[in-house]
Amino acid sequence: MAAQEPTHSPRTHSPRPAPAPAVPAPAAGKPHPDAARRSQRSRQAIYDAALALVGEVGYPKTTIEGIAARAGVGKQTIYRWWPSKADVLLEAFLDLGERLVENAGEEAYTIPDTGDVAADLKFILRSTVDELHDPRFEAPYRALAAEGVVNEQLGRTFVARLLEPSLQLHADRLRAAQEAGQVRQDIDLRIALELFVSPLAQRWLQHTGPYTHTYTDTLVDYALHGLAPR
Repeated sequence: MAAQEPTHSPRTHSPRPAPAPAVPAPAAGKPHPDAARRSQRSRQAIYDAALALVGEVGYPKTTIEGIAARAGVGKQTIYRWWPSKADVLLEAFLDLGERLVENAGEEAYTIPDTGDVAADLKFILRSTVDELHDPRFEAPYRALAAEGVVNEQLGRTFVARLLEPSLQLHADRLRAAQEAGQVRQDIDLRIALELFVSPLAQRWLQHTGPYTHTYTDTLVDYALHGLAPR
């Protein structure tokens, strides 16, 4: 996902399920309960509940108690796996992206290399605009971006797990263009990608203007060709 890079950096540990407790041997003729499967069902229900509540009532009114009630689990189950609602939402958002890619039968997120860097960057920014307008992504993504500004630990994880992989792919595509002689050899790739990624993030986060395909196409043109008369 293309977005403005907050001033956070290193990766932090992502919570994982607690080990399943030992289960007594089942009585003869009765199936052995699958504790791992139950745990995964509970986890998925919590993900779905967190995403639904943020979309319905907003992040400030979403609570651990509300998520637990919606998911049909005890709130202690949530606290055993996550320290806060922000951490629940981050895991849920990452899971949503993975499931949508899997259901669509797509490969992992990549930026195409057709040999035309302008066309490739316009394509991926248009896709980003479509994603930012998708209500399944918009509410949780905006909540995480805003919370990451005031919650340093969450902000670092947000950057490491959501933003940094995407930004690195943009840098890789510009590096390929550099090697092909399509952009200058002396540019700082990180600054270069921010010329079109950061303005889009600012519009989206701060509502400073519409973010459309035409807008992102123009960002790419300005970034690649500059503002001086030609």
